[in-house]
Order: sequence, then C-alpha cells, then structure tokens
Amino acid sequence: MKINSFINSLTKFPSEVKNKQIKGSSFGDTISGFVKEVNDEQNESGKLIQDFIEGKDVELHEVMIAGEKAKTSLQLLMEIRNKALDMYKELTRMQ
Repeated sequence: MKINSFINSLTKFPSEVKNKQIKGSSFGDTISGFVKEVNDEQNESGKLIQDFIEGKDVELHEVMIAGEKAKTSLQLLMEIRNKALDMYKELTRMQ
C-alpha cells in the first residue's frame, strides 16, 4: 500500500498547488489508486482463503496475514472517507 505517497499528496502547500509547482497526481487519482489497492488486497485474501479451503499448498498463517492486511486496509480507507466527509461538511458550514 502506498500510504506515504497518499500522505505526501495531502501535505502539499497550497501556494505550490496553486502555482502548479508540484507535479503529481490529483487527490481524486490518489484516492482511486488507494481504493484499487484495497480492492486488490481483498481479492488476494479471498483467493488465499479459497485455495486453503480447496487444500492447495497454502499455509494457515499466510491466510490469516492476508486477511488481517485486507481488514486493516479497509478500516484505514473507511477512516479516510469519514475524515474527508467531516472536512467537506466543515468547509460547507464555513461558507
């Protein structure tokens, strides 16, 4: 997961963004990429679970690690969503 790149995109200075001095992806692209990564981790976890059930060469600890990683990524995504909504609500109240 590219959390560092996500955090870096959030910490750009407004003047740099306004003057377009920083070249990079937009906030929407960053969120879309993050959602895609979370989805990929969920799919990988599901695939490992299915392989384990079918008796393929997958260890239980690999299944558990993939499941926890997917769970944690989803929780982080939900918290980011909640904070973004709170920020939007606060900005609309300020106007």
